[in-house]
Amino acid sequence: MDWLNYHHFLYFWLVVREGGLVPASKALRLAHPTLSRQIRQLEERLGEPLFDRSRRRLELTELGKVAYRYADEIFNLGQEFLDVVAGRPVGRPVQLVVGVTDVMPKLVVRRLIAPALQLPEPIRLVCHEDRHDRVVAELALHNLDVVLADAPLPPASNIRAYSHLLGECGVTFFGTPALAKRHGAGFPASLDGAPLLVPTQGSALRRSLEQWLDAQNVRPDFVAEFDDSALMKVFGDEGLGLFCAPTVIERAVTKQHGARVVGRTDQVVERFYAISVERRIKNPAVAAICDSARDELFPG
Repeated sequence: MDWLNYHHFLYFWLVVREGGLVPASKALRLAHPTLSRQIRQLEERLGEPLFDRSRRRLELTELGKVAYRYADEIFNLGQEFLDVVAGRPVGRPVQLVVGVTDVMPKLVVRRLIAPALQLPEPIRLVCHEDRHDRVVAELALHNLDVVLADAPLPPASNIRAYSHLLGECGVTFFGTPALAKRHGAGFPASLDGAPLLVPTQGSALRRSLEQWLDAQNVRPDFVAEFDDSALMKVFGDEGLGLFCAPTVIERAVTKQHGARVVGRTDQVVERFYAISVERRIKNPAVAAICDSARDELFPG
């Protein structure tokens, strides 16, 4: 049986948690060279580096990220065991690590995740936002429990994961009171020449939006493009242009951003997916996200 030196593993965990060799040395009361040597021995045992030493900042390699997740579970579980033995109350929350693609509307993400946080057992939520390909790659490494995205895995993807459709809806166009008054009448023809904030090229919403605008024979002025939908709404609040968001969060957008509805269409469709390594979802928190989305957020 292969054995792991848990002293070395503990030192590695503390180096990451403390933010470097120097603070970890102080916490452990070990000399800096001694601690560095212990980490090197762990890397030799694993056969791969845990830290990228080509950079100035402490940065984990892919193996280092996986190792830290396991170490965090192991040593937190050990502390829980000591608490049980000592008769101290134990209520360690279950960790839910969610990857979010950067184009996902944040209000939709909040509503999708909310049911997981309402489960009887406590949940500790960790969210990571990045490009679609990057969060899916992290999922493949088992660094994430689920990815929330506006598009499924591409058919040619070599990553073994499954796309679960959560639901779909049309979009609503919003603007400041002044812009809404100017461009609200006669929608969608009123969008012709109107300043419009849009997602960047390549996003599913951008493609669908451009096809619909062409079909309506209207030519808005694309005054700005955004990867981040939340940032787009901030600029929309300042009156830079009209913007659109999923109709399912229409009420939240008008309340949070003080925006007015300009018009709606069901012909521009936003779809939302949960991507997981499981064909049949067993994680109860992920299951709560999927079930609630289909039953309540996107019924029918």
